[in-house]
Amino acid sequence: MTKNGASESNRKQLRRELGLGGAIFMGLGAILGTGVFVSIGVAAGIAGSAVIPAIALAALLALCNALSAAQLAAAHPVSGGTYEYGYEFLSPWLGFTAGWMFISAKSASAATAALGFAGYLLYRFHIDTGWRVPIAAFAVIALTAIVLTGMRRSNRANTLIVGVTLIALIGFVLAGLPATVGHGATTLFDFTVGGQPVGATDLLYATALMFVAFTGYGRIATLGEEVRAPRITIPRAIIATLAISALVYIAVAVVAIGTLGAGPLAAATTGNAAPLQRAAEAFVVPGVGWLIAIGAITAMLGVLLNLILGLSRVLLAMGRRRDMPGVLARLDRNDVTPYVAVGVVGLIVLALTLIGNVETTWSFSAFTVLIYYALTNAAALRLPVAARRYPRFVSWLGLGGCVGLSFWVETPVWIAGIMVLAIGWLWHGVAILTWQQDK
Repeated sequence: MTKNGASESNRKQLRRELGLGGAIFMGLGAILGTGVFVSIGVAAGIAGSAVIPAIALAALLALCNALSAAQLAAAHPVSGGTYEYGYEFLSPWLGFTAGWMFISAKSASAATAALGFAGYLLYRFHIDTGWRVPIAAFAVIALTAIVLTGMRRSNRANTLIVGVTLIALIGFVLAGLPATVGHGATTLFDFTVGGQPVGATDLLYATALMFVAFTGYGRIATLGEEVRAPRITIPRAIIATLAISALVYIAVAVVAIGTLGAGPLAAATTGNAAPLQRAAEAFVVPGVGWLIAIGAITAMLGVLLNLILGLSRVLLAMGRRRDMPGVLARLDRNDVTPYVAVGVVGLIVLALTLIGNVETTWSFSAFTVLIYYALTNAAALRLPVAARRYPRFVSWLGLGGCVGLSFWVETPVWIAGIMVLAIGWLWHGVAILTWQQDK
């Protein structure tokens, strides 16, 4: 038995096939999707035009978390992210909590991505929204099949997807600037929702929702075992990914709200999960609607692909420690993919996709992912001085921000999150009493 309980039988390692560019594109593929194409509209329905400062606040909190995650990944570059950091620097129970909350949060995010993909596809081709769940389910199955082929093909598919997405978003911003200039004086400063002024509670709730949209950079850390020169590559890739995505989010939000207004943008999200498509229809530049539809469709697929990758790697790590059944730690004959873990992730995401509601899945992921990143910051505070790259106050800010925001989501959502956490702890207790004793 090795340190912290990983058995020798599960020591097979995944190949290191990602360089700096590939790692950045994996991060962007996980961020530039559901967040920019769906969650801006969800948050606009809560905080109106104040969603723009909410994005800025979320980006600052994400920066603190990114710096904590970067130094942890450089010090401990293995698959599993904060699940592994929790075991290494906190305690087995907190390590398990991180892994369990990551699976809960990102499975919900993946379902949101699948539903968002279907929403934009149906809206563009004027197909009845009753097909949204079946098409989303098909996307989950198809992307799971791609991930089963290994990191190299997944990376190539992701690079193509991110390239198309960036072109679409840049085109959206440029095409929407004239309309933003014309209407922005009214729409960008309308800090009301349903005729009521936006309060601090609304702003913080929107910040919590938008924070989730930035957390894709953590995918780089969860893939630490597959990154070349991880101690150098991972911190650089995480910081670069966050900087690029923050600029894109703010620019897109300004144009979307400046053109359409927060109310109509939120209504488009509730109606068909395609808010930017609705905004693009107001542009005078021809063809932007098609461009944003293609970009949204590819972006959602990119997020879904990245989430299945990241989730399967956390399940792989949990299987190695027997926090989950050991069969999840099995690799294929070429050591390029944990095929059992990928299959299980596909089934979990498929089940959540059948809920069919993007607001529900996204709000649930907000609470659970905030708990996950609170543990990331707590682990960073335990790093030895020699391994620390940034001041401790950065991790303290990240920890306080995550814990504070986690209870600003709707009460039923955080109650459901606590129930899921309780189920996880019960599961962990069973694991300790049963198969962990056979490690």
